[in-house]
Amino acid sequence: MADDQFADALKLTRRDLLKAAAVGMAGAAWGGLQSDPATGSSAAQGGKGTAMARPEIVQNPIQASVDLRDMLRRHIVERSLACMEEAARYRSRCLEDGRTEEYRRKIRAAVRGFYGEMPVGENGPPVRAVEVSRHAGEGFRLENFLFDSFPGWQVNASVFVPLDYAPPYPAVVIPVGHSGKQFEDYQLPAQLFARCGFLAVLFDPPGQSGERQPGNDHFADGVRSYLVGESSSRYFVADALRCIDYLASRSDTDLSRGVAMTGVSGGGATTTLAALLDDRIAVSGPSCCLSPLSDLDITQCYAGCPETHPWRRYAEGVDEVDLLCAASPKPTLLMAGESDKVFRIEDTRRLAGEVKGFYQAARAPERFEFYPDRAGHCYSLRQARRFARFMNLWLLDHPDRPLPDLPDSAFRMLPYEELRCRPCLDVHIRSLTLDRAVGLAESRSRSRLQEAARAVAGAKEETPAPEAVAGRPFRVWTHFWQQLLLKPEQGIEMPATFLYAEKSPAATLLHFDDAGRNRLLYRNGPLATAARFIDRERQGFNIFAVDVRGWGDSAPAMYPYELAGWGSIDRCLAYMSAALGDPIMSMRIRDGLAALACLRSRPEAAGKPIAVSGCGLGGLVALHVAAIDGKVDACVLWDSLVSFQALLEAENYVWPADAFLPQALLHYDLPELAASLPLRVKILRPLDGTGNPLSAPEIDDLSRRASQSIYEAESGDVGTFLEKLLAGM
Repeated sequence: MADDQFADALKLTRRDLLKAAAVGMAGAAWGGLQSDPATGSSAAQGGKGTAMARPEIVQNPIQASVDLRDMLRRHIVERSLACMEEAARYRSRCLEDGRTEEYRRKIRAAVRGFYGEMPVGENGPPVRAVEVSRHAGEGFRLENFLFDSFPGWQVNASVFVPLDYAPPYPAVVIPVGHSGKQFEDYQLPAQLFARCGFLAVLFDPPGQSGERQPGNDHFADGVRSYLVGESSSRYFVADALRCIDYLASRSDTDLSRGVAMTGVSGGGATTTLAALLDDRIAVSGPSCCLSPLSDLDITQCYAGCPETHPWRRYAEGVDEVDLLCAASPKPTLLMAGESDKVFRIEDTRRLAGEVKGFYQAARAPERFEFYPDRAGHCYSLRQARRFARFMNLWLLDHPDRPLPDLPDSAFRMLPYEELRCRPCLDVHIRSLTLDRAVGLAESRSRSRLQEAARAVAGAKEETPAPEAVAGRPFRVWTHFWQQLLLKPEQGIEMPATFLYAEKSPAATLLHFDDAGRNRLLYRNGPLATAARFIDRERQGFNIFAVDVRGWGDSAPAMYPYELAGWGSIDRCLAYMSAALGDPIMSMRIRDGLAALACLRSRPEAAGKPIAVSGCGLGGLVALHVAAIDGKVDACVLWDSLVSFQALLEAENYVWPADAFLPQALLHYDLPELAASLPLRVKILRPLDGTGNPLSAPEIDDLSRRASQSIYEAESGDVGTFLEKLLAGM
């Protein structure tokens, strides 16, 4: 394009563009210029023989250097992979240097740390089992029992007792996976083990398809445990270990050489974890449950389960392979389905090869076997026979003990009614977690909450102003509109909108909204009203609205495994970030502090009063920013979550999984944090766990406990409220 043509292109006006569009020429008018997001300037992009120009649009959003739709997920994936890579390096160094015992101690200590104290084994009370029913089977007797694991939490144990062998019997525990004990993956292997002379105990996990469903959804209720500093995995593993306590109370079992444990999928995961926690488990047989975390949970973003993502699991360097390597030289038969569509056989085979190295280092290579079954994601009778022979060898020290010659047709499915134990359903994950939260509320200190909030957020004492890219200001009535892109850390970019007054304003409002930074600016929304952006008679105010990571323009795109009913973007990322030891909400709070530091560096706001506000979960961010900073002048929240405890009280909550801020209730709840702020605080129309506004009496009770009139039942005209607030600062 010639210089004079380029100059002419820059002179295009809005009227010219409208005229061009009317005659079908708008495409030509827009085709030749590209905006530089860093400067707002334009450059020619002429093709051969063209003279098209793109007009300059200074008010447009700044183009990020990362894909905002994938930014948060990629950030978490890359950090998670770094943890797994470091874990692999440590594992390899220990194997090469002969430090395998040091390695085993480290991994076992980390796994024990996931659970804390549980009422099992020496820490558990005597087992008081209640027999529910008995039924005759072919070669076995079925006995159903109930006994407590946690107080009031009943294990529904179906016990398959051999009839063709004399007691005392060796025993095997079979944790059920994400299913129910009535299905063939569980009751048929239990029947086979009984007919091979092993007393087999089968029990349902929390929730799933079994008898213990209400309050035990391992997704919706499992995530609650994060708030009180626990892992929902404790309810799966403790039940398995409590079954060993129950077996020890029976007179017809022989535990002199320990017990065996085996399970498929989630039951296999329980088996591998329990085997590290309890030396009474002498032989383990996980099936269809293990592949490197980097291959499934992390890079494929499989929306797994909160119980497989205990707090700081990634940070502690505990990969799936570590669960077996650290178990060496405990006899272990790892089984896998060659056609498994979730745990791919090539991944499991590679994992098995690495485990074999640790058993060789322990001079016990024969104690580890890998059995690839001609099956999919299941526990077949072929696997059951293989594990029975493995138990004969390593549990009984009787490798030549014959197995009964029984074809698959010799085993029949029992009616579900015969397996039912009808446990009490009043105690469940939700109730136990709520009880824990109530106990914490009664015992925790109300002092030094600023430090506690900083620790929960992982924030430094001082947050520097982040690098920022700013577009050119665009005048809109009495204000200037400016788009920014804040870069608080490598790979994270936060779009921001700065609406600042033509005249030097008295105050600035920093705003966060989980539904997007511009939502409440649009069409004279509350933020626009508060700014007085079209009022020429009165001084206006500044609004700085920021999309922290994962909100607004940076909302994550969907991935394939989120097609599943249990999958969701918020679940996947909440679990992974908890395993990192750096929850998404903590990251967002630090983003908010970075946004505040950026705002203070702007001449339009420097040295002037600043209020911070938030809507939805943006209120959670705003409250923490105000508490940690301690120097803003006011904090206003509306339509925001009233408390973390409200998430536990709601039978069916509506908030995303990342609202369950791990460890928070060990230190404070949101009302305590709000009451501790040395500044003006107002919380308008707080919402409970179901997303409904609190009643007037509930509001009065909150204000009374805070010793301040912080809460109001109605939000009213938020824009007018904010305008008055800013005018009074």
